[in-house]
Amino acid sequence: MKNVSSFLWAILFVASLFMVESCVPWTKFREQKKKLAGYEIENNDLISANEQLTVSNTELRANMDVCRKELDVMAADSVRRAQQIAVLQKNSRQLENRLQEMTVAMDALKKGSEREASKLTLQLQGIQNDLQTREAELQKLSQEMAEKQRNLLVMEQELDRRNRRMAELERLISRQDSSVRALRNKVSAALVGLENNGLTVSMRQGKVYVSLDEKLLFKSGSIVVDPAGVSALKKLAKILEQNPDISITIEGHTDHVPLTASASMQDNWDLSVKRATSIVRILLEGGKIAPSRLTAAGRGEFVPVDAANTPTARQKNRRTEIILMPRLDELYRMLE
Repeated sequence: MKNVSSFLWAILFVASLFMVESCVPWTKFREQKKKLAGYEIENNDLISANEQLTVSNTELRANMDVCRKELDVMAADSVRRAQQIAVLQKNSRQLENRLQEMTVAMDALKKGSEREASKLTLQLQGIQNDLQTREAELQKLSQEMAEKQRNLLVMEQELDRRNRRMAELERLISRQDSSVRALRNKVSAALVGLENNGLTVSMRQGKVYVSLDEKLLFKSGSIVVDPAGVSALKKLAKILEQNPDISITIEGHTDHVPLTASASMQDNWDLSVKRATSIVRILLEGGKIAPSRLTAAGRGEFVPVDAANTPTARQKNRRTEIILMPRLDELYRMLE
């Protein structure tokens, strides 16, 4: 940590005495840490929900492909059954014609020999039995075809239902993606001049990330936001007021250089949390942002953007990220 002037040391000493007197009890500090952990879990749950949405979308597409293949198989089977029925009907007509012919012939031979009559009777009985067998087969095939048609109708209805649900999910995802892109453009427009000058705006995993370098917001080791940083945050606050359905997470990040502990600051993790809290207060000050939309979190040195042990890497890691994410309530209801 950089050396400070004797005058600043005197001010910090007096402030430390004051903060020792008004220090929050240890139990309350633990409660705050517990809340912080809860916020972290909630954030991870939202990320998991987004990933679950992607998995569900992939599974629905796979199920639709399977259904389409089954429908093709059933359609082909229905055609084959229809052909079999047509053949049986043709055979049945031929047998009926033959039976009629045999009946006429038998009537003509009644006056003939009894043996010939008996032979014709047996033939006629065989034809009748064959006809009954074929009629039974025809009825069975008709029943099977009717059952296949019912199943085909059910499959078509299920496929139609899944198509509608899939289309609705795609519509919601597209609308959410469009909203996030529009929000990114609004943020970039509001912070024009600062982007690539200590501030970057990007999209990752369906969220907008506004990353601000330490030099844009804080002096080394401080939790007081500089005037330039306050101005940038006020511009961002106006955009957030116009988008009430966006949840806001402020994450503080530090480098891995240990912080000298004091009465007001334990370590880098403590510093990152208090910096995030300072930004939350600026966003809420004099604005119309509901406090319930904001989450202050500290990540310390444990989520670096550059793991190298160089001055440049450490400077990159000393940052604050404001994460903007649309509400997923409607998507959760569809998944349930």
